[in-house]
Amino acid sequence: MNDISPKFNRILLKLSGEALTGDQTYGIDPDILESVAFEISSIHKLGVQVAIVIGGGNIFRGLQSAAYGIKRAAADHMGMLATIINALALGESLRRLGSETRVMTAIDMIRIAEPYIRERATSHLSKNRVVIFGAGTGNPYFTTDTAAALRAIEIEADVLLKATRVDGVYDADPELAPSAKLFSELTYREVLERNLEVMDLTSVSLAMGQKLPIIVFNLTKKGNITKVISGEKIGTLIAG
Repeated sequence: MNDISPKFNRILLKLSGEALTGDQTYGIDPDILESVAFEISSIHKLGVQVAIVIGGGNIFRGLQSAAYGIKRAAADHMGMLATIINALALGESLRRLGSETRVMTAIDMIRIAEPYIRERATSHLSKNRVVIFGAGTGNPYFTTDTAAALRAIEIEADVLLKATRVDGVYDADPELAPSAKLFSELTYREVLERNLEVMDLTSVSLAMGQKLPIIVFNLTKKGNITKVISGEKIGTLIAG
């Protein structure tokens, strides 16, 4: 692995909360958490500066607000708190594997994590610390996909990596349609015009405005993230 030459110096990895659930219906699967942390630690040890935005859907999703009789703004704040739980768990797993980490949040909670300050985040990255961003953008009605695009632009990441459990972007849901076509490359406009549900439209528009490339890939396949950062054609590239 030490012979691998990373193509990217600084990346933003977007993880869904559901990525930590495994076969469970709720919460964090310890084995999956360890596996995800190992994959991230592997590229960090190659010298790649790694920032992460993580969701909270394995614990609570703001979009479920109607089912609970909760207004959307309050529900979104509950979802932000769920992302903090995931960020802390992932941070501890990475530390056990030898990667120094910092958890930063868009909602001030000084006793638990650092408040998000762009200059401080980039300083941590320059010092080879993995930075995990929790609480999304800190605002209701914005998804963690949008937070990922925003943070990637702010820290001047070379690429936004969107981790999924399928091999990339398809023209239909591959879990429901086995004959679905996998795209190797797409433009931002194709994603927007086709309404491909790989990321929300706001995040894709943000990336398009700043010409931030997005690579959608399958994190569940061991070694895939290392292949991506080394420049192998894995998943789907979304660019201009």
